[in-house]
Amino acid sequence: MSSVSASWLDEVKWDDKGLVTAIAQDAASGRVLMVAWMNRESLQLTADTGIAHYWSRSRRKLWKKGEESGHLQTVRELRLDCDGDVIVMQIEQIGGIACHTGRESCFYRRFENGGWTTVDAVLKDPRAIYHP
Repeated sequence: MSSVSASWLDEVKWDDKGLVTAIAQDAASGRVLMVAWMNRESLQLTADTGIAHYWSRSRRKLWKKGEESGHLQTVRELRLDCDGDVIVMQIEQIGGIACHTGRESCFYRRFENGGWTTVDAVLKDPRAIYHP
């Protein structure tokens, strides 16, 4: 998934912090697994390596998804929305867990009866993922 020229990065509408919203969607099921942020460097690395890289706003550093957990995201396709300010990545989630809570998706709560209900099970205890 190598990029020939970096001029394609200029077509992205970066926010005032140099970031763009990035959605990771399972290529097979279409399920949205997570939403994160990318800067120019992380998007370039993603295109060059075929592995999702993000910018961590809380840690203020580049973040290769799965670098600690082993749950890498292999990127099958990158898309830019009509406004140029959101990236959607069709990915293969290695290990089937995208969320730091040990679930398949970060979107595991559904609004029901006036409140949020957890509807997806934990597939692996996060303590076993991050502190084995």
